[in-house]
Amino acid sequence: MARTALLIIAQQGYQDVELQGTRDGLTEAGFEIVLASKEAGPCAGKLGGKEEAIIALRDVNVNDYDRIAFIGGPGMRSYADDADAVRVANEAARSGRPLGAICIAPTILAKARVLENKKATVFGEPGGPEIALLAQYQAIYTGDDVTVDGQIVTANGPKAAKEFGRTLAGM
Repeated sequence: MARTALLIIAQQGYQDVELQGTRDGLTEAGFEIVLASKEAGPCAGKLGGKEEAIIALRDVNVNDYDRIAFIGGPGMRSYADDADAVRVANEAARSGRPLGAICIAPTILAKARVLENKKATVFGEPGGPEIALLAQYQAIYTGDDVTVDGQIVTANGPKAAKEFGRTLAGM
């Protein structure tokens, strides 16, 4: 039976390179990929990519997936305050299944309070709002490209995407 990874992207403005790198790292390890977004349907990448979300966030059952990851990009900023995104992050963390977030998406995990007292990384400049938000929610910022703490993996941006996907697959 194939393992399945749920990758959550923004409807508008997901980070194309992060999605592709993460997807490559997971598919090379034998995972099937399911895309989710705020709504099922077409999604547009920041760099012009086009993807189709198969499932709306409100309909996600975390028990249907072996891995769950939030992909970054400017469109993900609003997901940190999205009740469905926070629910998915909380349920995934409570279930003990591997959970990931890349670029600015670790802010979603922080606001879901699943990074408290955990090491994490995020895209952003020292002293910037993303790093400050992690600190506000008691995450321990590492500044590394990819950080693993327990069953949670975070990454800081496009250049770390494939390593992020491989790391998530290997958990």
